[in-house]
Amino acid sequence: MKNKTAVVQSLIILSWIIILIISGCGEKGPPLAPEIKGQKIAAPVELKIISGNKEIIFSWNHKVDNERAAVKPRYFEIFMAKKTLEACIGCPFEFKAIGVVTAPLMEFIIKIEKGFKYYFRIQAKGEGTMRSEYSKSVKFESK
Repeated sequence: MKNKTAVVQSLIILSWIIILIISGCGEKGPPLAPEIKGQKIAAPVELKIISGNKEIIFSWNHKVDNERAAVKPRYFEIFMAKKTLEACIGCPFEFKAIGVVTAPLMEFIIKIEKGFKYYFRIQAKGEGTMRSEYSKSVKFESK
C-alpha cells in the first residue's frame, strides 16, 4: 500500500514538473525598448498619386498625435515595388528604398514606364533610429 501511494505521489509531482516545463516554452519576440508615452512617430497618411505623361507626383500627409505619437519626423523615406501588368496576382514583390524627402516637404516625383504596376509606401524617420510604422501601400498602373 505504501508503494502504491509513493507511485501516485511521484506521478503527481512528475506531472507538475512537465506542466511547468511546457508552459515556459514558446517563441519569444525580439526585445523591445521601453516606450515613453507619445515618444514615437506616426506613420504617413493620405497617400495620393497624380499622374503625368512620364512621371507621377506622389504626395502624403503627416499628423502629430500628442497622445500617442508626438515626435515630428525629420525626413520621409519612400519605398517602391514594381511589377509588369502581366505579373500574376498575389505573386510576391519586394519594396526597395527609392528616395528621401526632408520634412516638412511631403511630395516626391518619380519617372515611370508604361506597362508596369507601381506600389508605394512611406516611412517617417526621426532622430537616431526612431522610425514610424510603414504607411499603407498605394498602387498605380501605367498602361
